[in-house]
Amino acid sequence: MRVLIVGSGGREHAMAWKLAQSSRVQQVYVAPGNGGTAKDKNLVNVPITDLAALRQWAQTNGIGLTLVGPEAPLAAGIVDDFRAHGLRIFGPTQAAAQLESSKAFSKAFMQRHGIPTAAFETFTDAAQAHAYVDRQGAPIVVKADGLAAGKGVVVAMTLAEAHEAIDFMLLDNTLGVAHNAGGARVVIEEFLQGEEASFMVLCDGKNVAALATSQDHKRLLDKDEGPNTGGMGAYSPAPVVTAEVHARAMREVILPTIRGMEKDGINYTGFLYAGLMIDSQGRIKTLEFNCRMGDPETQPILMRLKSDLLEVLLAATSEGLGQLEMEWDRRIALGVVMAAAGYPMNPRKGDVISGLPKDEIDAMVFHAGTTEKDGQIQTSGGRVLCVTALADSVKQAQQKAYQAASPIAFDGMQMRRDIGHRAVKN
Repeated sequence: MRVLIVGSGGREHAMAWKLAQSSRVQQVYVAPGNGGTAKDKNLVNVPITDLAALRQWAQTNGIGLTLVGPEAPLAAGIVDDFRAHGLRIFGPTQAAAQLESSKAFSKAFMQRHGIPTAAFETFTDAAQAHAYVDRQGAPIVVKADGLAAGKGVVVAMTLAEAHEAIDFMLLDNTLGVAHNAGGARVVIEEFLQGEEASFMVLCDGKNVAALATSQDHKRLLDKDEGPNTGGMGAYSPAPVVTAEVHARAMREVILPTIRGMEKDGINYTGFLYAGLMIDSQGRIKTLEFNCRMGDPETQPILMRLKSDLLEVLLAATSEGLGQLEMEWDRRIALGVVMAAAGYPMNPRKGDVISGLPKDEIDAMVFHAGTTEKDGQIQTSGGRVLCVTALADSVKQAQQKAYQAASPIAFDGMQMRRDIGHRAVKN
């Protein structure tokens, strides 16, 4: 079978790498791909980003299955278009993808269907938003309503930070984020205490199958300081997701979401990612929904997946998840992101990357913001690489990942040195 991966990040590199291991896969294409997928002899990059042109290419080239990595094509309706032309594709429809593409839609949906989440209000008027923040006080969370590549959330620890975020998102609209009605909008919600975890499942329209648990580090700097990013590293499994928390997440968040979408006339297929805040008593609240696998969580999760990913996806596109049991490596997988100079707000492109090690069975360098130019691998985005390793403990996985990352260099490189610190047993 010929398989197409849509996207250019580390998540898509990991998906393509895993699918290429299936004995039933004839060829894996990545559109548009990156420098890492370009240099992998088992993968072929397809330099097409226009979705209609990509669908025509998939028809012409006999693509048997398409897997969508990032959120933007989902929000643009790629699943609807491919399906309308008889192509097998895994992901949510444009209507279902609103759970991620509009935070206002998502929060109203959770409120309507009794899914635990932080108290919130939605604003298009900056003056009203400022007044609300003054009444509520800090800390408080300000979110741009729309797709912002993981950079549309400000956890404001002071009122000044909150007011600055409101002006940035509503008045400047620097992120270029707009909701379906066309203008800037923000969701302002209460600050929640606890530990975050990423809870991801596959949905086939009827059945749900949970992926291995994971946890990522959103802040740019060590000790979880600095600005929010798309994620500076991740590990799997997440010790904070105990068996009780797992059952609660399925019962209180995942299943009510799938049923709620159905009640609203939307059949949900694809990955569903619930960002959870877990308090000291094991109670959970939903921070956000994503309609695709997380990045960088995908990299450690797929390093641990022992099942054939193609078989998993074929089951997921034929209402077969009810009979599916995924097999997982018992070891810990941990991924460390290496980011470009200026990330997250103004990442620099064009820096030459040196020292890339050879891939190993238990230590992989997944490319994200890279491109191949004149025989060199260069930076082309904010998060450049995710060095991911498997080992028997979190500490050993840490050591192996950082050891694999140590020879890699490029000007202005940013990398946290404490990924997995919450899970390390003293």
